[in-house]
Amino acid sequence: MIQNPPRATIKTHRIKKERLDVEYPVVEGLADKNVEQYINSVLMGIVNTLIEKTGYYENPATDVTGRYHIRTNENGFLSISIEMYWFAGGAHGMTVLKSVTFNLGTGNIYRLEDLFKENANYVKSLSDIIKRQIKEKNIPIIADFTEIKPDQDYYIENRTLMIYFQLYELAPYVYGFVTFPIPTREIQDIIQP
Repeated sequence: MIQNPPRATIKTHRIKKERLDVEYPVVEGLADKNVEQYINSVLMGIVNTLIEKTGYYENPATDVTGRYHIRTNENGFLSISIEMYWFAGGAHGMTVLKSVTFNLGTGNIYRLEDLFKENANYVKSLSDIIKRQIKEKNIPIIADFTEIKPDQDYYIENRTLMIYFQLYELAPYVYGFVTFPIPTREIQDIIQP
């Protein structure tokens, strides 16, 4: 008999202070409490790092809001994005998105390279698909795109690998987080089973 893969219960917690309102995820309900504690410490670490990145503590004019998105919570995997927006004056604020994907049984964090077979040239394969999508979607890029970084930002949603770029990293601000869905069938030959 195959045991059901773990699934997490996600509760929303909040840090609310003057000029700071951040909702963040807390994982509950895992059989292994050490794994649960580790996952929560990683998530809290991301939240704290992003708050620091906004300049909230240095600049009394900075307003910060944060929220999260559960991208996948099935088959023993949890993929979560944490989004932090801040405004410190000027034409518009800035937003940063940080994602992390866990194995709910072990607590392991999957880096992008961990999703692929050993020695697979995943950087080239994914970059080629992204180049094609940039053309198809007619995305006005602000920098020559040659290839993704080996540790490019990603999350998993609907069994699809979602590669994304931060604001201004690839396209103008108005395009937000330019995201490229990469269906599993397109990378079947190189992806880990």
